[in-house]
Amino acid sequence: MSAETPVCQLLSRQDADYRGWWWVAPPRDAWLEGGEGVAVSADLAVREAWRARGRPACSPFDAGLPGMPPGAVLFWPKSHALGEWWLLWLCATLPAGTPLELVGENQGGIKRVLKVLAALGLGCRKVDSARRCTLFATRLATVDLAPEAAWTTFDADLGDGRLTLASHPGVFGHNKLDEGTQLLLSCLPEALPGGEEAGRGDVLDLGCGDGILAAWLARRGHGVTAVDVSSFAVAATRRTLAANGLGGEALESDVYSALGGRRFAAIVSNPPFHQERAIDYGPAARLIAEAPAHLMPGGRLILVANAFLPYPDRLERAFGGFEILADDRRFRVYRAVKD
Repeated sequence: MSAETPVCQLLSRQDADYRGWWWVAPPRDAWLEGGEGVAVSADLAVREAWRARGRPACSPFDAGLPGMPPGAVLFWPKSHALGEWWLLWLCATLPAGTPLELVGENQGGIKRVLKVLAALGLGCRKVDSARRCTLFATRLATVDLAPEAAWTTFDADLGDGRLTLASHPGVFGHNKLDEGTQLLLSCLPEALPGGEEAGRGDVLDLGCGDGILAAWLARRGHGVTAVDVSSFAVAATRRTLAANGLGGEALESDVYSALGGRRFAAIVSNPPFHQERAIDYGPAARLIAEAPAHLMPGGRLILVANAFLPYPDRLERAFGGFEILADDRRFRVYRAVKD
């Protein structure tokens, strides 16, 4: 089977024996998923794709990781801070001296890896380049920084009080309050009342990121379930709820995959539409199309999105109608109600 992505096309022409290696933060690629080794990914959708083909896959937060591999390949992410976290995690998890290869697209900044490795005291050599990608090789070593150092907190002033938010590289809204989320929050007090109304069914925060919506909802008395496809986001939401002394559950879920037949009084979301640098409407399209099946009668879907995104037609098809609660020309807040 031929490799599909440029980074995997570069790897596929190497004469290295990758049997038993860890593929760390890999893209979706049939060549990888049908080959050798173990996927280590914070993306549940990637892990489920591997497991669907009978291949081993794990999260970096799993308690029981597979046996020590003969080597690892790290696919350098768009977020350099996240790439640095993966390096620290690998140094803390695998024995010193384990071979490590790092691959990425040139426009994604893979060549900055040289400075990152040098700062950690790791040597490096260029192995190959093609398809506008570069492959480097090094060996892991013990370093002074721990992966935990990547976690940070910041306070967000929401007008009706402050919340402490946990943040991690690669999580949406890293160390800042997103403008779209701010617009959504400005609409929620009227669109989703608290108090006695809050007890009439749980609210689902879909694509929870750092947990700001889940924490805001929990503080107003709503029962909250928060889901995200990213292990980092789920961990951040759990930390955010704990930091503010709030209840709620946070689960890994590829849109609704972990929820079974559960139904909610409302679904609130600032859905993603990017996968690395590519636009991907898939998760948001599923969020909207499948929302009625996960709402109680009279339940509401409330979401914020960039104004240019083609969500009105999808909302019309799924719900038969919708309303715009706010529009600042950059972002729109939509509400659709299940009959």
